[in-house]
Amino acid sequence: MINEEVNKIIKDEGLKRFNLYNEHSLKENEVGIRKSNNNQWEVYVTDERANIVQGSITAFDNESDALDNFIKRLRTEVV
Repeated sequence: MINEEVNKIIKDEGLKRFNLYNEHSLKENEVGIRKSNNNQWEVYVTDERANIVQGSITAFDNESDALDNFIKRLRTEVV
């Protein structure tokens, strides 16, 4: 998956509560993706206090797999 696909899915499906590459400060109950200092991509979720839930962080060696996981998690957050 690539960024353009992610943006299209988010728009087409009306997905909310996400943070792509630290585009804003952490907010409560959102799914995020960021690039770590060790050249990995991390997908995470935040709690009701806008803190990253430590057990939720999954690291990937490539961006495509990270974006797949990001979208999968974002879709499960839809109520």
